[in-house]
Amino acid sequence: MLCMPASSHTQFSLDELAGRTGISSRTIRFYTSRGLIAPPQRRGRSAAYNEEHLVRLELIRELQEHGFGLAAIESHLDRIPLDAPVSSVALHGTLLAPWLANRPELLSSDELVERSGRSLTDGDLHTLESFGVIAPSAGGYSTATALLPLAMQLIEDGFDSTTARSVRDLFERYGRAMAKELASIYNAQIRPAASKRGATLDEVSEIVDRFKPISVAALVDSYERAVEDIHSRAKSEGRKSAPNS
Repeated sequence: MLCMPASSHTQFSLDELAGRTGISSRTIRFYTSRGLIAPPQRRGRSAAYNEEHLVRLELIRELQEHGFGLAAIESHLDRIPLDAPVSSVALHGTLLAPWLANRPELLSSDELVERSGRSLTDGDLHTLESFGVIAPSAGGYSTATALLPLAMQLIEDGFDSTTARSVRDLFERYGRAMAKELASIYNAQIRPAASKRGATLDEVSEIVDRFKPISVAALVDSYERAVEDIHSRAKSEGRKSAPNS
């Protein structure tokens, strides 16, 4: 178990937010002044930040680590309303991921606890590992820091390591099946055309890389529409089964 003093999971002081994100208090104030994050709520003389601030700052930090300058970050965040829910901000990070190198951050045990916002039980660690958010490594944990706040919220929602592993296995199984079918399309239709025009192996690899973000975006869009359809049907069935008033 990894321990730290107890604190709120939904509201943070400026210092707590800085500890959770690894971004200095001064920089957070600067981002607020530039409109990159929403102003904090006030608790007397103190500022109160929430999960929306946390996830948005994680996205900013990830963009910065991959070489995005301030102007480019502002341009990207202009497309995300300041009052966008946590899931929407995270979705932008997911759609952006195929363009960025996968660079998990190595965190010590103490750093992982601080970034998680509370003490971590052995069960929490197993669940984070089952989600694929952390992986034990020499000197600490290799961590997908942009996904850590969402994974912690799912743990609070009742996800355990068994559920997380089941979900991950499901995505891996269907992900492999989709990749296999896409490979068949590529080999039958795209590769012959590329070979015919004399494309090198490096150029063929670039074609695959360019196709990856489109595939991810299409997959996310299909998933979102399917979930919305399920919700709509559930609401419709609920109205039909409701007793007449």
